[in-house]
Amino acid sequence: MTTARTARTTRNARTTRTTRTVLAATAVAALTAGALAAPAVAASTPKKPDHTATQRALDAAVEEGVPGAVAQARTGHGRAWTGTAGERGGQDRYRVGSITKTFVATVLLQLQAEGRLDLDDPVEKWLPGVVRGNGHDGRKVTVRQLLNHTSGIYNVTSDPGFQQKVFGPEFLKNRYDTWTPEQLVAVAMTHEPDFAPGTAWTYSNTNYVLAGMVIEKATGRPYGKEVERRILKPLKLRATSVPGTKATMPQPSSRAYSKLSIDENATTIHDVTELNPSLAHAAGEMISDSNDLQTFYRALFKGKLLPRAELREMTATVPVSAENPEFFYGLGLQQTKLSCGKEVWGHGGGIHGSSSQAVTTRDGEHSLAMNFNADWTGDSQKVIEAEFCGS
Repeated sequence: MTTARTARTTRNARTTRTTRTVLAATAVAALTAGALAAPAVAASTPKKPDHTATQRALDAAVEEGVPGAVAQARTGHGRAWTGTAGERGGQDRYRVGSITKTFVATVLLQLQAEGRLDLDDPVEKWLPGVVRGNGHDGRKVTVRQLLNHTSGIYNVTSDPGFQQKVFGPEFLKNRYDTWTPEQLVAVAMTHEPDFAPGTAWTYSNTNYVLAGMVIEKATGRPYGKEVERRILKPLKLRATSVPGTKATMPQPSSRAYSKLSIDENATTIHDVTELNPSLAHAAGEMISDSNDLQTFYRALFKGKLLPRAELREMTATVPVSAENPEFFYGLGLQQTKLSCGKEVWGHGGGIHGSSSQAVTTRDGEHSLAMNFNADWTGDSQKVIEAEFCGS
């Protein structure tokens, strides 16, 4: 059964071509992929990791307008290094946005390993009648295609009406509103699909709203409860949570800021720390810190969360963009080759007032997790390049 699934994944990867990347998760598209293990060192005392370039990148981000930045890195079994710039604390918790997607994909792969579902099941099997309208058809979309964004399902966060309520100035009066996953999917279904399932790639948050709904159908429990039971508690990720509709941030944390405008010349900055994260649901509602995120990704790549066959499926990638041949996407994972030739795996996440990245080398030995508490400025890729390439 595993061999068949792997073969199907390979076929999907061959037939997938790239179209466009969607607005609502721009921070996500910048991410990275698995790295070569460092060669063995003959000396008895290993070279002390140097994070000077990483700190410089954090400082530069603040100089360029980011209110605050925090990052933590780990190398091997050594102590973690933590860097901050601006008004940030090293233990800050923050909204991780689409990094949530890796947690969701991991749960679905665990369910497949347990024989409770198959990633090649049609979405219709689990959510009858939900993916319908304007050319959408859940009978033709698989769970796997949700996870690697080859479903063609329209991205709810690209809907103009949704953007006006959630991302523009109207956010300030709508920030505490609750969105059900059914409502989010219904918004997407008012549009035509971006392409026929399996024929291209485009980022769609709707995919992961649906993925969370599939988890609930397969287990009888909300996806967040399954994330807690299967990942957060076993790994003792005490700074990580699935907040549901809770609008406030746990402490310690810093404020989060946004211009709530696509106008580059906008000058008014809003405090957007509090919001009802149901607007993102399983596509991006989680909260964590840099330490927990590294623990999660390192455990994932060291085989502590998935059997080898499922991890192999998770890391089977499709190309994201012909213009960016160094970027690939697996099942809730991004892979990128950096300028120095190294590869890192992980995910990025953007949500109001928060831009995050969490990446690790393929062997899980060198990792980085970071956050800017702003959503209109800052280049997190420069921080990743600094940590892994020293520039």
